[in-house]
Amino acid sequence: MPIDLDEVKAGPAESGVLDIILKRWSPRSYADKPVPSADLTKIFTAAAWAASSTNEQPWRFLVGKKGDATYAKILDSLVDFNKTWAATAPVLILSVAKKTFTKNGNPNAYALHDTGAASATLSLQATALGLHTHGMGGVDKDRARKNFEIPEDFEVGAAWALGYLGEPDALPESYQAMEKAPRTRKALKEFVFAEWETPAVL
Repeated sequence: MPIDLDEVKAGPAESGVLDIILKRWSPRSYADKPVPSADLTKIFTAAAWAASSTNEQPWRFLVGKKGDATYAKILDSLVDFNKTWAATAPVLILSVAKKTFTKNGNPNAYALHDTGAASATLSLQATALGLHTHGMGGVDKDRARKNFEIPEDFEVGAAWALGYLGEPDALPESYQAMEKAPRTRKALKEFVFAEWETPAVL
């Protein structure tokens, strides 16, 4: 009997955290099924509503659908480890952050932070629609910049695979154990502090 990966990967319900957050996880195997344009519109609209410093909204997203030139250029920008599995995803995304504030040209120290917030919001909306995302730090940023002629005022962030869950057995054998393993998280005392390295009392 096949395992239900969404069940295996879900966070503990007894935590009281919203179901949509507990169900978000990052698969490497994607089904050969396109993502409807209406869902992509919802996903990027969700990203638009993320918080950002002075409402700069520094994020930019390059979006490729399998078979188009944008997809090929994003895939080409990935490190080999990610290319192996990411090519199964029907949609690839590259996040980019504007490094300066539009209103005055001053450096925006929060640009990547805010682009990450938009990416997280995007991922949760995708989960709500029955889709999955997988963020990838394994990007050759110089190649991505060259492939898309990204201006110097923008910093390449991360790549994202987006699509419907595929079969883990379709992956190379070396990836399958990771795909099927339960997720774990650090205890709150390891990162929620009252003083540095002193756990906060919540």
